[in-house]
Amino acid sequence: MATSGNPARKSLILNAFVEMCSGHQSPGLWRHPNDESWRFNDVHHWIELAKLLEEAKFHGIFIADVLGGYDVYKGPRNLDPAIISGAQWPVNEPLAVVPAMAAATKNIGFGVTVATTYEQPYHLARRLSTVDHLTNGRIGWNVVTGYLDSAARNLGRSEQPQHDDRYAVAEEYIRITYKLWESSWRDDAVVRDRERGVYTEPSRVRLINHEGKYYTVPGPHICQPSPQRTPLILQAGTSKAGKKFAAQHAEAIFVAGHSPSVVSKNIAEIRELAKTEFGRDPRSLKFLALFCPVLGRTEEEAQDKFADYCNIGSIEGALALFGGWTGIDLNQYSDDQELRHVESNAIRSAVEGWSKASPGVAKWTKLTVAKHITVGGLGTTSVGTPKQVADELERWVAEADVDGFNFAYAINPGSFVDIIELLLPELRQRGLFWNDYAVVRGTYRENFYGKKGQSGPLEGHPAAKYRWKAGVDAADHKIPTD
Repeated sequence: MATSGNPARKSLILNAFVEMCSGHQSPGLWRHPNDESWRFNDVHHWIELAKLLEEAKFHGIFIADVLGGYDVYKGPRNLDPAIISGAQWPVNEPLAVVPAMAAATKNIGFGVTVATTYEQPYHLARRLSTVDHLTNGRIGWNVVTGYLDSAARNLGRSEQPQHDDRYAVAEEYIRITYKLWESSWRDDAVVRDRERGVYTEPSRVRLINHEGKYYTVPGPHICQPSPQRTPLILQAGTSKAGKKFAAQHAEAIFVAGHSPSVVSKNIAEIRELAKTEFGRDPRSLKFLALFCPVLGRTEEEAQDKFADYCNIGSIEGALALFGGWTGIDLNQYSDDQELRHVESNAIRSAVEGWSKASPGVAKWTKLTVAKHITVGGLGTTSVGTPKQVADELERWVAEADVDGFNFAYAINPGSFVDIIELLLPELRQRGLFWNDYAVVRGTYRENFYGKKGQSGPLEGHPAAKYRWKAGVDAADHKIPTD
């Protein structure tokens, strides 16, 4: 996306943040009479949402995913709070629905979460290439390593591998996918020469012969080059290992916090790492903050909506989500215990961030935390008129240096309808959001960067050096060594 010299006047990248479940970041709100997120098993629900968001010119639909249940709260291994409240349970596999949404649209992109820890890279590369073909290049991959022990237990392990070990696997994993997508087929390998009876020139397809610490993948890729070859790479980790991975590989980075100050340091560090350690343009990394707007035509209307949502949302579901996200069971604390004084550094750190964002809260207990999570999850929830919410978005851009937002919903599709009808006109009036896609019928990456013809990663991204271009002999293009 093009930006002006004033960082507060970026043209924002806007995604809808969803999951193939009910409620997602707002547990229990499937009970709201105007919510339809419970229709997640119905393909028409997703088609309708994609058409609605494309008509409004959203850049993409960011589909989260988990491979296990939230079983820490009242645990160990107690799924009941999540099962009862519908807190990301049940949840379906997200990649399957993307082709249906793509068939009903022309421009909107689809970012899908897939973990590297539990699937062979050769298999995932095939799945993503297939969907990149079927969407005409509108797929993105949110690279995650997983965070739930419940997933690990169902996928051949007793618990998650150690955090940094998961990132070491992910580093080798993504290099393998670059080799498969970019280096094992030449751009012009498929010729479909009817006279000679040659579908693909065999000299333009080659083995990658990857032999690493974690994987052996001889190749070649089983799919011909797709429109993007490498999907748009998204990432969401801000640990030390996560920051290094993001600085090297991510094109979009998903951040979450209740105030700009919580995420600004991470954003600055990742941009600096990208520049100094990996030689990338730090502005080519786009940061998207989790943000849940609750909008009204008047402030009173917005506050009434928010109160309504809070009354219906599930406290037990919120505590189940918190347990899964942090690994901490808040059930061990009494209802009125001040969490700023407990022994857990993780809890104190999280609560300190919330207290800075909401200084009016006198005492932080597990109920206070749950109420904060009930509408909007771990991101910020902004309640107000379009002008007030737009002011808050501008504050995030100015103070945290974000490039856009992943909009979570309280109710689906009602929250997105409010964004479209109330917020987007205000953003457009301020010059903060485009009027149409930069590249009509373009790939996700073309519209993400606003650059026609930018089907593959930008120069400077590690995947770019893997590309085997048309007309280049195999002897003249060596597969990069890791």
